Amino acid sequence: MFEGEKTFVFWIGLIILALASVGLFGTFWMLAGWDEYVDRFEMLKYQVPFIVGGVVFILIGRYMMKPCVKRKVE
Repeated sequence: MFEGEKTFVFWIGLIILALASVGLFGTFWMLAGWDEYVDRFEMLKYQVPFIVGGVVFILIGRYMMKPCVKRKVE
């Protein structure tokens, strides 16, 4: 899928994708392991901006990675 020479923009996209994935996973992990002191729905309500932001940055990173690979002409 990503065969060829990787450009600088590809690597920046990969970093954005990785950081967004880690942040999104951390948010879901926190929601899964939260104590019963606060209602889970109430906690999820405050995490919506982080979840949407993580998904948006995953899409941006993926979009940056796809066209930024120099193909080798045979």
